[in-house]
Amino acid sequence: MDEIVKQALAKWPNVPHCTGWLLLDRRGQWRMRDEAAQAAGELGTVIRHEALLGFINRNYECDAEGQWFFQNGPQQVYVELAYTPWIVRLSCGDDGALRLVDQTGTAFEPAHVWIDNEGGVLFSGCASPARVAALHDHDIELFVDHASIDENARGGVLHWRDGVDLTLQPVERAEVAARFGFVASPASRA
Repeated sequence: MDEIVKQALAKWPNVPHCTGWLLLDRRGQWRMRDEAAQAAGELGTVIRHEALLGFINRNYECDAEGQWFFQNGPQQVYVELAYTPWIVRLSCGDDGALRLVDQTGTAFEPAHVWIDNEGGVLFSGCASPARVAALHDHDIELFVDHASIDENARGGVLHWRDGVDLTLQPVERAEVAARFGFVASPASRA
């Protein structure tokens, strides 16, 4: 957390929380949702300001109830999740090793791989608490190039790296939030 945020929290400890205004989309883009976008159920406008994106990424956290938020000074801005709290990009380095990086630019080390019933690929991490991330749809082809998937696309293995294979496990998309302990829509809980 940024030092300026810690100072603001100490100075103004009782600022009300905010919900519905910030969304993490399925491609790892932060989106601002004004009242009209919220009322229409729209994703909102992509945030492109690099300094603001860096500030959001550095101050992105989870509360004890599994709600993800951006600590904006003394205010917690709860994030609506289009799918999971993390979106990862898959790449293959010059050395041939696969790598995952989340939307904040941080390396993501997977322990498990999941395929949902809608064809989405998810990774759960080794870190504690466990993180879950959806694979960016632009990287599905690279994923398939390194996987052996069964005929009904509900299992198989990802040939990860260094001879390590990760078993692909099925998961129902509707059960992902409960299974991995996060709240996809803090606004609907408010």
